[in-house]
Amino acid sequence: MLKTRRFCSLAARAAALGLVPAGLGGLVARIRARWVSTSWSPVGAAFNVKPQGRRLDLFGEHRGLFGVPELRAPEGFHSAQEKALSRAAVLVERACMAPPGPQTVRIFDELSDSLCRVADLADFVKIAHPDPAFREAAEEACRSIGTMVEKLNTNVELYQSLQKLLADKKLVDSLDPETRRVAELFMFDFEISGIHLDKEKRKRAVDLNVKILDLSTKFLMGTNLPNKIEKHLLPEHIRHNFFISGNHVVIDGLHAEAPDDVVREAAYKIFLYPDAGQLNCLEELLCNRDLLAKLVGYSTFSHRALQGTIAQNPETVMQFLEKLSDKLSERTIKDFEMIRGMKMKLNPQNPELMPWDPPYYSGVIRAERYNIEPSLYCPFFSLGACMEGLNSLFNQLFGISLYAEQPEKGEVWCEDVRKLAVVHETEGLLGYIYCDFFQRANKPHQDCHFTIRGGRVKENGDYQLPVVVLMLNLPHSLRNSPTLLTPGMMENLFHEMGHAMHSMLGRTRYQHVTGTRCPTDFAEVPSILMEYFANDYRVVNLFARHYQTGQPLPKNMVSRLCESKKVCAAADMQLQVFYAALDQIYHGKHPLRRSTTDILKETQEKFYGVPYVPNTAWQLRFSHLVGYGAKYYSYLMSRAVASMVWKDCFLQDPLNRAVGERYRREMLAHGGGREPMLMVQGMLQKCPSTDDFVNALVSDLDLDFETFFMDSE
Repeated sequence: MLKTRRFCSLAARAAALGLVPAGLGGLVARIRARWVSTSWSPVGAAFNVKPQGRRLDLFGEHRGLFGVPELRAPEGFHSAQEKALSRAAVLVERACMAPPGPQTVRIFDELSDSLCRVADLADFVKIAHPDPAFREAAEEACRSIGTMVEKLNTNVELYQSLQKLLADKKLVDSLDPETRRVAELFMFDFEISGIHLDKEKRKRAVDLNVKILDLSTKFLMGTNLPNKIEKHLLPEHIRHNFFISGNHVVIDGLHAEAPDDVVREAAYKIFLYPDAGQLNCLEELLCNRDLLAKLVGYSTFSHRALQGTIAQNPETVMQFLEKLSDKLSERTIKDFEMIRGMKMKLNPQNPELMPWDPPYYSGVIRAERYNIEPSLYCPFFSLGACMEGLNSLFNQLFGISLYAEQPEKGEVWCEDVRKLAVVHETEGLLGYIYCDFFQRANKPHQDCHFTIRGGRVKENGDYQLPVVVLMLNLPHSLRNSPTLLTPGMMENLFHEMGHAMHSMLGRTRYQHVTGTRCPTDFAEVPSILMEYFANDYRVVNLFARHYQTGQPLPKNMVSRLCESKKVCAAADMQLQVFYAALDQIYHGKHPLRRSTTDILKETQEKFYGVPYVPNTAWQLRFSHLVGYGAKYYSYLMSRAVASMVWKDCFLQDPLNRAVGERYRREMLAHGGGREPMLMVQGMLQKCPSTDDFVNALVSDLDLDFETFFMDSE
């Protein structure tokens, strides 16, 4: 029942720009307008200066994290969780007593909300707060709420209260589409826990869920553990590239950007050397997922995982991947020939293309063909300018403005966290975004979107405003310059802001389907769509200014940057197809016909073409098998949808307010409250086929839509 979501970008991208507004009309019912506060200030300036004025609050009232009064100190998590658990008990009793009807769904959603408001917040704090005491308290709160959720998912009386509603056809037909969908989603959450089974099987399902959680945690930890080798076994001239510990060399990654082929080869072979414990953990994880899926009525884990997605089933996913692989084939061969040619040029003694070569040599080719040294771009991408660009874009498309708001004492966990109010020109305050953008010790090295509080209509008709955190790892400003972003950092910023806008503009009645709480293959669409805005000079030109001279970023620099991304792009996409196919096979029919390593070798040769290296097991480093089990294809599917939305709707005029409003109305406003394919159809005004998705991805590789307008003047 608990739906806690965190979204990390794989190939994060970007957008920016805009100006003027116009009303939205009756999209959001029963929401009281919140108007402009005198404490709000322009967003750009807030990010180009260091935070000031916090010291004035030294003797003021301590608000607590995110304004939650209980969280003035770590011990407050216990009070917050006890309050949530107490409220949950009351709501469970109310749900079981109430006659079946729409109120059943409202009570279930309030129950979910009461637990999520602690669990979601704690999920963020446990990894991001600089104070270990806060992290530990948040971890304990997660465990406590998690235990309650397990109990609720196996509460037969609670389940029966929902079952009575869904079993009454007349009642179901009277529900509005969103309420019906949310009721069905709650039922799905129950049934994947095995509550519809007899007592013995139900206990088996609970045990399997616990075991899967433990194995997932263990496997995830193992994906990041370094490998080591005795020092004398490694050529002396490359040892300095790695960490030395006594008589051992420690390898903690693939060193994919190292210019020395021998360094990359050594890192690849040692880091990916199979660990028996990790191999056993993966096999157990896959086996137990399959057992659970079969126990609750699915033929494979993949069938269970894909219910309710755009793809709907694994057969569609494999058809999508195989058709895409076929379409990419000739382009991928050409990319590999180009990479092999560069390797021949730089290393004629060993021209065979190996798995550790494509990332490095494709980068060399990009640098040789296009002068895209990041330091040339950084001065044009100050953080403040990028934020103003986003502000302008959202203003022009949606009538939204971003304002910096001074946090109260104790509201944020680090003094450089900025708080943004998201304000619509007629609807008022839509929600808050906390921007945890800067590097600090022990901060996770990942760019993420966290839902802290989901939006929903409360009993009194007010709207519970969504609250999210965006977490990046940007450098701090220097004494003589603001924070300057590389093109990659800029893209990550905009990608994550795409998730944030999904959360802010999703005006669902129920928090269970708020914002990004939607099927995985739809959740990345809003963020990936931002890439297309970022690659359009009409957008970039409105915010990319040199922080010292005010000079705009020259067109030819944007053109080179966009064109460079196409270099070896087919091979890169083919690699993603390989990963997605491997994920599907692992979560398909069991028992697996061969070992996970044999399947890796076979799938790599079929879907990628670069030879498998004996005594390596890349799958043991495939961390996405935990969070994206049977759903890794989602990145490609989301990109296909985003590509179609861009070309069909935004390409002609990326700043068109009417199209922006339609995008909000058809896709962003519903969160997970509508079937994803219905949202896609509403936006595209047609029902896309698998071939349409494949063609959209392939056309991105050679069409000049990103730079068409750069050369048209």
